[in-house]
Amino acid sequence: MAEIVDTFAEAFNLWMSRILITAKNEKWARIAANVSTGFATSAIGCPCEAAIDKEVSASETPDGRPGIIIMFCASKKNLEKVLIDRIGQCILTCPTTAVFNALGEEPEETLDTGNKMKYFGDGFQKKDEVAGKEVYRIPVMEGDFIIEKDFGAKKGVAGGNLFILAETEEQGLAAAEAAAEAIQKIDKVIQPFPGGICRSGSKVGSLKYKFMHATTNQKYCPTLKGQIEDSELPDAVNSVFELVINGLTQDLVKQAMSAGIKTAKNMPGVKKITAGNYGGELGKHFIYLKELV
Repeated sequence: MAEIVDTFAEAFNLWMSRILITAKNEKWARIAANVSTGFATSAIGCPCEAAIDKEVSASETPDGRPGIIIMFCASKKNLEKVLIDRIGQCILTCPTTAVFNALGEEPEETLDTGNKMKYFGDGFQKKDEVAGKEVYRIPVMEGDFIIEKDFGAKKGVAGGNLFILAETEEQGLAAAEAAAEAIQKIDKVIQPFPGGICRSGSKVGSLKYKFMHATTNQKYCPTLKGQIEDSELPDAVNSVFELVINGLTQDLVKQAMSAGIKTAKNMPGVKKITAGNYGGELGKHFIYLKELV
């Protein structure tokens, strides 16, 4: 069993919206979900953080079609622009799609995203109702694009994380994949990095370049073990993978981190599980690993 390091993950607040994409079939819902959540791994260098939350069956959607729920995470100031840009460029353009609010709880803010996007209809748009939801029908060449008038937003918790330290790349990746799969089963939580896994964990700032806001976390780079004095890696560790988790609440992020730890700790070759923090200077949410086991 892997050692669980007595440390904490330092998470921070971002504003989050959760939307449901439906389409004629699961294929087109997933295409729209994948495209609209692209280039959204880290607020360090992306307009937002985003990923797929869950699949939804046709029996659970307002229009009786298969769907996928995705989450967008950004600053309060930028969140609505993120929604308008990504729905407008990636979902409106995608064959057969419709979009509905899926926050699933009382919003702290209401964004009239659909009301703003209706103007694409150039005056030909129409108000309608789908399963009690106020929507706009925007004429497009295929037929009508349906979008709900308002979308909910709330302050959520971003940056929950785990570092999986393993003997080999193969063992580390297998453990990270298993942990990411376990986390994916938790609703209202997303993993914004590719496949839920980050191989290039970073630190704030740079030891050498003043113009860099973030650079490689050298303490966890296996190829630097013999070249630096502050390596955090034992001799037996030759690969490290990070999992980053965002959720609508701190409790959800804790649940997700716990699922990841419990899955990875018994995987072959995993030596340690730890987390990244910045001495309490980045975020106000401290999630202690020992409490999650």
